[in-house]
Amino acid sequence: MNLNLDVQFNRTIEQLILDELRRCTPLNEPISDATLVHKASKNRLLGAVGKAAELPSFPNIRSLADMSFVRGSDLGVLSRDKFVPLCSSGEQILVAVANPWDYGPDEYCAAHFPDHELLKIVTLSSEISAIIEAASLTIGPSRAELEAVEVDEFFTEIADFPVTHQHEEPIAQLVAGMVSNAIKVHASDIHIRTEKSSCHYCYRIDGDLGGRIEVPFKLKDRIDAFLLNLMRLSPEERSKRVGLSGRFNANYYGRSIAIRYERHRTYRGYHVTMRLLDKAHLEGRLGLGTLVFDPETLFELEKAMAIPSGIIVISGPTGSGKSTTVNAMLRQLNRPEDNILTLENPVEDEIAGVTHCDLRDSSEFKPMIASFMRSDPDVIFMGEVRDKESAELAIEAAITGHKVLTTIHTPSASLIIERFQQLGTERWKIAQTIKAACAQRLVKLLCTACRESHSLISAHEIKLFQLPEEWARHPVHKRHKEGCAECHWRGYAGRTALLEILPISPAIGDALSKGQITPYELELQIRRNTGLLSLRDNGLKLLSEGRTDLEALRKALDMTVMN
Repeated sequence: MNLNLDVQFNRTIEQLILDELRRCTPLNEPISDATLVHKASKNRLLGAVGKAAELPSFPNIRSLADMSFVRGSDLGVLSRDKFVPLCSSGEQILVAVANPWDYGPDEYCAAHFPDHELLKIVTLSSEISAIIEAASLTIGPSRAELEAVEVDEFFTEIADFPVTHQHEEPIAQLVAGMVSNAIKVHASDIHIRTEKSSCHYCYRIDGDLGGRIEVPFKLKDRIDAFLLNLMRLSPEERSKRVGLSGRFNANYYGRSIAIRYERHRTYRGYHVTMRLLDKAHLEGRLGLGTLVFDPETLFELEKAMAIPSGIIVISGPTGSGKSTTVNAMLRQLNRPEDNILTLENPVEDEIAGVTHCDLRDSSEFKPMIASFMRSDPDVIFMGEVRDKESAELAIEAAITGHKVLTTIHTPSASLIIERFQQLGTERWKIAQTIKAACAQRLVKLLCTACRESHSLISAHEIKLFQLPEEWARHPVHKRHKEGCAECHWRGYAGRTALLEILPISPAIGDALSKGQITPYELELQIRRNTGLLSLRDNGLKLLSEGRTDLEALRKALDMTVMN
């Protein structure tokens, strides 16, 4: 098939899906194809694909999978071509595909199951990935093999580390299993710690550190050297620098996953933190997945993004999902006619069409921003405002007509304004440039398979968290302490972002610049006039819907203070 026919074929398929999507979507007014797709849920899109391909669609296929049958397949091929043979019955094979117009699954099944009839269903790509991950068996070296390792050996460099392969070298297999399992359970970080006579690692999942996994203490230096070798850093660097930073890539069933490495020495050895930048879970979209904000909050955020110049600031502690939200905003702003530049330390998520710049040390910040200003930008993303200089540069960029996105560390949205004032920014500049002050947190969600109905909230909790009296009659849910297989025995399954926003209108900005209103009074006035939800309001909404519990909320938010 030549190129012109390929393009024509793809356009025909796209039009078929759009036609089916319009048939099954209730519309009050005409909307564009792009808006139609953006507003459609994953399940509705899946249904449209199935209708267009004349195949049944199933959003959840895990109950159909015979895992022993799946494990007999080449998981690398399944992951690459996004299909999975689920089970066999008699002379028939049931296969789930993400792309019904790809004939890769047909060719694979014809070669491996020549005497069977192929029955296809359409499902989500994430469902196929979940089954392949569940079918994978990561087998690490035994304790005896690790104890037998000679500590004075060394090994050759590894450029792109394949974590799903079996390695002959026990240390390589230990690290491969450590990273592979972290990816499989959707951990955000791996921590390796050395203490007086022990060495262990653990995973951070949904914001919580899990149990320790011990390794022989004598291997601590071998593990340390192996990781440095992955990043082509000499082990001698450990004694030269207080902290070491680096990156390497893990190859997980053909999928490249960047891992950010940070090491610092401790009293008894070292502490390593590896942040997993798995794009399969990072690539968020505003209004979808973990970024399904309150409709009015999302509207105000998109309204601020529509302003051609000014600053949108998102605050929150480390690990609150600020970068994911900003990257989702950049994706929405990313148009061919706009020049978007980002300055990050480090770059966590590359977006096609966006120019990402990596800040290697603090001395590069000011010259890099000066260079940005001469590079004809439309949108600038500054990774973080952390001092007077970065605050002034962000303000200067906005005053000169650029749209600026940035992050900052403050407990609430209104304190963003106070923080800029503390950094020496004049009130009129803050009022003129900041278009939206946002605060974000990540809250754990209850596993829907094992969550428990909870008795009514106690009088003590109502008083402690200053809840209205009607909560005394409101049934809630809580996590199952032992969890289940669906949530990997944690009781929680994933997290969602909570966002509060304070849009700074011209009238509010004028009052702020004249000193007629404090940032806290500004917050109260905006909430009173607009009805926008605070972080606490959003959290209580999740609690009311049975999607989280008080324990998760009190860990992410200060629930003792009313907004």
